[in-house]
Amino acid sequence: MTETIAPGDLISIVQAAAHDVFSTMLNLPLNDLPAFQETDPDPPDSINGVEALVGVAGSWNGTGRICCTSQFALRMAGALLMSEYQALDEDVLDAVAEVANMVIGNVKTSLEERLGPLGLSVPTVIFGRNYRTRSAGVPAWVVVPFDSAGDHWQVRFCLMPSRTPAHAHHPLSPRVDLAPSA
Repeated sequence: MTETIAPGDLISIVQAAAHDVFSTMLNLPLNDLPAFQETDPDPPDSINGVEALVGVAGSWNGTGRICCTSQFALRMAGALLMSEYQALDEDVLDAVAEVANMVIGNVKTSLEERLGPLGLSVPTVIFGRNYRTRSAGVPAWVVVPFDSAGDHWQVRFCLMPSRTPAHAHHPLSPRVDLAPSA
């Protein structure tokens, strides 16, 4: 098992995951745009749009973010749920969370081949106007943009080696013993 992941490898993994989800679950066209690395935590469109964040944890930790406009969120939800949406409602936000869960989940599965077992968090969706996000201690994001019939959106991913072993017990988390005590 390799213990590193190069940005170019991560880009290829994200692109494959997005194409898989868009072709099988959404039936939406998808074209790759040039990927890059960036230190700014927020994409330019994040002040007015929708983001779904999914954490990855294990021997490596990170976050995958699906970032899109509100209009594209409506389109994704419509494709996933086979319905038409005019406004960001709970169904649309849940659909964006589910798309993020599928894309980032596919990335996680591919990363496990090189990095070992990884966990996935529950998706968090942020939406609205004039918002900013910040992830502490993230030196750079790998940004993988896409075009879907004129709508641009992106997956942003940060991934770093864990500071503590994956098997270490966190002192603030409850400990549950599954074996009966003798």
